[in-house]
Amino acid sequence: MSPGTIDRLPQFLEILGLYEEPMGIFYNDEKPSDGFSPKPMNLPTREKEIKGEIDWQAIFGQFSCVIGNIWRARRKKKAAYFDEERFGCPGGAFFLGFMKPQTEMIIHYVSSGIPNQMKGELYCESPEELRRIFDYIDPVPASKRYCIVKPLSLFSASEEPELIIFFTRPETLCGLHQLAAFVTSNPDVVASPWGAACTNIITWPRKYLAQGQNRAVLGGWDPSARKFFKTDELTFTVPYSMFNRMIERFEDSFLTTSTWAIVQKKIARSKRTWGEK
Repeated sequence: MSPGTIDRLPQFLEILGLYEEPMGIFYNDEKPSDGFSPKPMNLPTREKEIKGEIDWQAIFGQFSCVIGNIWRARRKKKAAYFDEERFGCPGGAFFLGFMKPQTEMIIHYVSSGIPNQMKGELYCESPEELRRIFDYIDPVPASKRYCIVKPLSLFSASEEPELIIFFTRPETLCGLHQLAAFVTSNPDVVASPWGAACTNIITWPRKYLAQGQNRAVLGGWDPSARKFFKTDELTFTVPYSMFNRMIERFEDSFLTTSTWAIVQKKIARSKRTWGEK
């Protein structure tokens, strides 16, 4: 990361009322020397499913949510990393680009289940509709072995994040939302599509980038992952290029006006309410 970005980051976070630094996401062939990852497992591909080679009891027995590992990384200020063996859950393996198509077992589990065999999560009304949705999402394949998520302060001068994730509550979020529009002049710059929590911090932002779209993604809506968020907390993920524009131009924006000063007072009240100040 450029020294200029790192130098201006504290002032940027202070004006937004953020005391937690953002996390950066990138793919790399080198494993972090220190961090958190799910335990190694056998990747449950559709090909193996057809051949009956997946031990689903073992897969569900070692379930480890991508967001849960990132939560630990946030708290300990370390890296969370994932690959074809350390994916945590079949959903994460699919959404982080380590395999596709998704297995029929997971398609049924996330939707309506299997009668007399398995209850579904009911996040989609039917396997047919979810299969169509997964085909539409079509995650971008992992570009290198590891997907790594870590605080920006842990990035070396030679490392560059692909995406930047903010974890924040609505008052600060409104500043990020409006700033994204300010630096792009695009009223449709913020998207909030359906998906698991890891889908909105990794899959959708990478998909938009692959399509040549410079978009931010609002997430954190997945009920199954809410236990790994603070109360009222959501995610806001932006491409690294947009983040740099935010750092460069925030002092030219509404963030220096009296209007934002009023919002900052609400941010301070929120912090006192949650015992964070």
